[in-house]
Amino acid sequence: MGKLWFGGTIYTMHGPGETVEAVFTQQGQIVDTGTKEYLENLYKSQITDKHNLKGHVMYPGFTDSHLHIIGHGERLLQLDLAYAKSPEEVLELIQRKSEELPEEQWLIGEGFNENSWNDSRIIHRYELDEICPDRPVMLTRICRHAIIANTKAMEIAGITAQTPEPDGGIIDRDQQGELTGFFKDTAQELIKSHIPEVTTGYLEKAIHAAVEDLVRHGIVGGHSEDLNYYGGFKRTYDSFARTIDGERHKFRANLLVHNGVIEEMDENHLSFSQGTDWIELGAMKIFADGAFGGRTAWLSEPYADQSDEYGVQIYSEEHMKQLMKKAREREMPVAVHAIGDQAVEMVMDMIEQFPPSEGVRDRIIHAQLVNPALIERMSALNIIVDIQPTFVASDFPWVLERIGEERMPYAYPWKSFLEAGIACAGGSDAPIEEIDPLKGISAAVNRISTLNGQVYGEQQCLTPFEAVSLYTTGAAYAIGKENEQGKIEPGFTADFTVLDKDLFSINSKEIPNAKVQQTIIDETVVYERRE
Repeated sequence: MGKLWFGGTIYTMHGPGETVEAVFTQQGQIVDTGTKEYLENLYKSQITDKHNLKGHVMYPGFTDSHLHIIGHGERLLQLDLAYAKSPEEVLELIQRKSEELPEEQWLIGEGFNENSWNDSRIIHRYELDEICPDRPVMLTRICRHAIIANTKAMEIAGITAQTPEPDGGIIDRDQQGELTGFFKDTAQELIKSHIPEVTTGYLEKAIHAAVEDLVRHGIVGGHSEDLNYYGGFKRTYDSFARTIDGERHKFRANLLVHNGVIEEMDENHLSFSQGTDWIELGAMKIFADGAFGGRTAWLSEPYADQSDEYGVQIYSEEHMKQLMKKAREREMPVAVHAIGDQAVEMVMDMIEQFPPSEGVRDRIIHAQLVNPALIERMSALNIIVDIQPTFVASDFPWVLERIGEERMPYAYPWKSFLEAGIACAGGSDAPIEEIDPLKGISAAVNRISTLNGQVYGEQQCLTPFEAVSLYTTGAAYAIGKENEQGKIEPGFTADFTVLDKDLFSINSKEIPNAKVQQTIIDETVVYERRE
């Protein structure tokens, strides 16, 4: 039978300020909208449940367009270093964690960020050795484009001073030529490939923890990239299918397929857009460069604070062509991680050479430094840009040291994208940033640094409607579901996010203080706030 939702402000996201008084849903779909009286009279015999919103505000369900679901679950389960304020605090946390673990078990820490420390040096492996001489230790940088490993971990991996750097990776050395234990981009795999394979039980536990946290934050779905890192495509895909099954969890997961597991996808007789009622396979994920934090984002001009450094090109042009061919042979879109302007230009070149088939939508993930000429090319190619608004809150002011003031007009140019007619979706890149979409919406609207409270790139601020659209209509468009997700209108999924505040009328500085009252997926209340 059906459910009637009423008693609050209900934004359809069809256009700015457009609301309806009530919504009638049935079998997981929105059947009709209108006044409460109209719907009650028309569907009287079918309404079995009435949900009074009690003055709260309903939006289409928020979707995170770029995250790592298992990685977010791991951050919740493992040693979280994201809030450490100094290298000394990191080392203290490692000492405590080591005392809790069985002997010889790997100690893995998630999310350190030296740019938030007063002393922004990178911890040396010898410092880890003092605490854990016999236990392998690996610390993942918040951007997930670099790690620190201790000597024991390096010994297990067989890494010595003679180990060659892999293509697209850097093995760091200090002034004396000693290996520091710092590995960037593809060099990380020299260590990661030797970490014992996690169990399927662990994967399911991480997915469960992540989804529980996501729905608490009003998120009904996510576009996630996990399938290349946990023992192969099949066991990871199967872990998602068992955990997000409509019974243990209702959640709409679109799983990007890393180019490294495309053949495994084929072997399992799966292809783009296939899956279950709750998970589906998305675009081919490719990395074109690194990140600003480790100076591995690929730039057309050198870094302002290191004049001989341009960043890292993960794949050669020829290799990228082969990856593009793999995607097009399978009629798959590509979703390419490209932060620096040179990386974005390379992606443009590739898409122009290997255009998608009709209806297939490519996207660039991040695009944090993009000049007007590139924006014009992106618009002409109908590229979708997947942005992470909280990066502007956490990256400034330190990112200015990397790119310099003269490139500031081209940094995180979200308003310019929209004004050029480029479709944009919004995500968190969790666990790199916090999962909370309200912080993302606030960052898109206010562009206030959490480090010093200043506004950066004010001309690129979005309106609240534009910012919420990133997580609703924009996220749906990115995966070709603009006619079934992201709006409150007949024929769309009955997925809603209910807040205690109206994001379109409150002071924009108050957006992060709004509270999620309910998260509804498939007509089911999967989270409800307890007062």
